[in-house]
Order: sequence, then structure tokens, then C-alpha cells
Amino acid sequence: MAPYDIIDPSFRSFVLPNAAIETLGTGFRWLEGPVWFADHDCLVFSDIPNDRVLRWSETGGVSVFRSPCGFENGHARDREGRLISCSHRNRCVTRTEWDGRITVLASHYQGRRLNAPNDVVVKSDGSIWFTDPLYGINTDYEGGRQVSEQPPAVYRLDPARAELEVVASDFEGPNGLCFSPDERVLYIVETGQQFAADPVRHIRRAVLTENGTRLGATTVFHEVVPGGADGLRCDEDGNVWTSAADGVHCLNPQGALLGKIRTDTPVANLAFGGRQRSRLFLCAGQTLLGVYVNRRGAIRP
Repeated sequence: MAPYDIIDPSFRSFVLPNAAIETLGTGFRWLEGPVWFADHDCLVFSDIPNDRVLRWSETGGVSVFRSPCGFENGHARDREGRLISCSHRNRCVTRTEWDGRITVLASHYQGRRLNAPNDVVVKSDGSIWFTDPLYGINTDYEGGRQVSEQPPAVYRLDPARAELEVVASDFEGPNGLCFSPDERVLYIVETGQQFAADPVRHIRRAVLTENGTRLGATTVFHEVVPGGADGLRCDEDGNVWTSAADGVHCLNPQGALLGKIRTDTPVANLAFGGRQRSRLFLCAGQTLLGVYVNRRGAIRP
């Protein structure tokens, strides 16, 4: 069933042997931050080193959505359908209003600038959760070398009250984020220090507490090999689909590896979209890929 690796027999029903991995666009530098807009039937994603946000649709192919964009990385949609983005260069989280204006939602914590917000998710209560590692200010390639004013952390923003708070501070390089379908669990990728010889790399699992506003103690959920995880998504059954150096790995809710979708290049991030949310879009280095699977992406309550 190439390009599929069946580790657990259950994974056979997750993939479609007659659904090929398709190349949807190529010639980019490093793709990240995919988010599906079902109402516009398009995918929005970032080409970070080229400082642009792109859009792909089945009928229109790839076009430029915004350039320059402040070297944006992760994207999500809020409860009103607006685009929430993480800017490396500008060191902030923004919201794109319906008229195209950009509103800065978070840029400082306790009077000091954020580092380089990386990935973002929006909970059903409207709160915005994002990671803030140093990657975007460590080099000029993905943002611009700047001085860090904060330790890496995971934040929760309450837009209604404009309150920003740290929910996790024990990460060396917090990266991808994903809620479980019932929003009782937050998965957080730890990718460690960028230039470390042996960086800490794993996915952590944190149970939400205090009516879903805080994180309890985190535990190691899974260590992706090879290459480590980056971006990840849940399907409607709670399985975790994560990026890896050899493609996409699928994990069950207990953290066991069920199977892989193998690609020729490392995958940085992914998103469910298309009809019935059953198409996986893969940001694979210089190439945007798509593959239909037999699972649907989660819709949070």
C-alpha cells in the first residue's frame, strides 16, 4: 500500500490505496502554517523565507494572499472566521479583519516584547493559544535576527479582556499546537533549542483545568522519529496526525504509532480540508502536497 506504512492493522481503514499524493504547488522556500477556509474553498499557508502568505484553490491554483507579511508562520481562524496569524519579524499575533485591516492582538508580555510567535489555535470559547519560541529571531532566513526579551513559553490570550498569560514555561522550543476534539487536551510540540547538538524533541500532552483556562501537568505523549514533530492536527476520532522527517505519522489518543504516509521530503505542517475535511494538505519544504484519507479533521464544539 505504498506510500503507506501500516504499523497497526487499524490504520488500513484510515488511508486509501487508490488516493495518490498530489503535488499542488512547488518552487517555494519553506512552507508552514496551513489553514483551511471552507467558505472560500481554499487553503491559506505561509512561505516564510519569501515573506509571503499564499492561497491555494482547486480552480485557481496558488496565488499571493499577502506580501510582505512580517514573515508569518502559523495561522488559525477565530470563531468569527477571521484569520489569526503569528508574525516572526514583527514578533506579534495579529487578526485580519473582514475589511483587510490588521489588528495586533499580542506583542508584549509584562512590558517586554514577545520572541517570534510560531503556531496558534483558537478554542471554542474564543481564547487564542500560541507558542513563542526563539526560532524566528535566531536567523535572518525566517524573520530576522533580534534580541530575545522573554524565555520561550506557551500563552493564552483572552481577546475580550485583552489579557495575556503564560500557561506553560517549561519548554525550550514550544512549537505546534492542537486541541483534542473535545478540547480537554492540548498537544504541544517541543522541538528544543535550534542549534543544539541533541535537542529535546517530543509531543507533550496537557489536560486542561479550571474550566479549560489552564494547563495541568504535561506528560510526554510521543517522540516522533525520524526528525521530530513540528505541526500536528487531530481527526474527529481524536487520532493525532503529525509532521515528521519521513512524512506524516498517525498516533492514536494513547500515543501509539498506527501508521505513516511517506513523502520524499520532510513535512513541517499539515491541515485537514477539502470536501468533508478528509483531504490532508502537507507543507513539505518547497512543495505543497495533498492526499485524501479516510478520516475527517476534527471540528471543535
